[in-house]
Amino acid sequence: MSPYDPAHAFVPYPEVPVSDAGTGPLSGLCFGVKDLFDVAGYPTGGGNPIVLARSGIKSRTAPTVQRLLDAGARFVGKTVTDELAFSMTGNNVHFGAPLNGAAPSRIAGGSSSGSASAVSHQLCDFALGTDTGGSVRAPANHCGLYGLRPTHGRISLEGALHLAPSLDTCGWFARDVQTFARVADVLLGPDFAPLPDQVRLLRPTDVWALSAPEAVAALAPALQAIEGLLGDAMPVEARLDSFEAMYWAFRYVQGREAWMTDGPLLERYAPPLGAAVQQRLNWSRTVTDEQFAHATAFRLRFRTHLAALLGHNGVMVIPTMHDIAPLRTDTEEAVEDYRNRSTESLCMAGLSGFPQLSMPLASRDGAPLGLSLLGPAGSDRGLVALAERIAASL
Repeated sequence: MSPYDPAHAFVPYPEVPVSDAGTGPLSGLCFGVKDLFDVAGYPTGGGNPIVLARSGIKSRTAPTVQRLLDAGARFVGKTVTDELAFSMTGNNVHFGAPLNGAAPSRIAGGSSSGSASAVSHQLCDFALGTDTGGSVRAPANHCGLYGLRPTHGRISLEGALHLAPSLDTCGWFARDVQTFARVADVLLGPDFAPLPDQVRLLRPTDVWALSAPEAVAALAPALQAIEGLLGDAMPVEARLDSFEAMYWAFRYVQGREAWMTDGPLLERYAPPLGAAVQQRLNWSRTVTDEQFAHATAFRLRFRTHLAALLGHNGVMVIPTMHDIAPLRTDTEEAVEDYRNRSTESLCMAGLSGFPQLSMPLASRDGAPLGLSLLGPAGSDRGLVALAERIAASL
């Protein structure tokens, strides 16, 4: 456990030794683990006191965490998560708000808030998180980090708490692309749908139009540099029907599955919840069979649409979020509006199950901005290789 935590990134569990291999491809690196993953000797709290109380001390480490330990990485602690992983603000009413090491006046983002905070404060070299609706990509954008939402199912979530299983993914953060790539080699292995040497760069004009003009201007030099390296990006349109239709399809799937996951706990124990999380779960309870069925059908159509657009060699370059992180002093209403606006583009990877990698390539007003690569299913390691090439060229 980190002996000093100025970022409030770690859950203050009593320290328990966790063995690692000592040698291996990740030797010399230390890492944090979002408190959704089991680590032997620790409870798994999920950001909520009732979940924590019912957890007990785990006797087995989640396989994904164990892979990192077996590769020689050193565990330094469990990191704070937004409550039940059902938020993107990073503000947990029970455990506090981890601080943003890149922009201290702004939120760290969530739900993988503690993991991004710990890495951005250099308290560990990399950290595991999860991404259902943006919970790796948003904190990566906000804290100036590399962060991946992988192809759905690519990295095991066995031994981890779920939110919406058909949307949940395991990702991670690092400050530099070299460290990020070392972790990718361990967690991803070779791609089952590798990208060719020459990719077809796509710029979805409708997605870019969702971003604040100031953010678009700030990202322009990075986009130009990528085009100089990979070739001009072809203008395309990514949405299906409308962004509103995509947003609601995602929300209905996420909401129904979140209620199926957490509803029994809420109905039995009535645990104390933060107001925004409570409101979200109350709404999730109301999702009808008809809404869920319509959203599921839309999701299949969108996946087919995006797969056809990308083909085997297409890579979209898009803003990770529509703007820089909200201020810590912003109202809950303003932060919720930011979340909803960002979900319009974040839901593309969620609905499709395709990988999206955020790169810390820009900033405005002293705050980071991420630029993302989104590729076909199974192209995760290829996206990381592209990020390595891009970083080397800048």
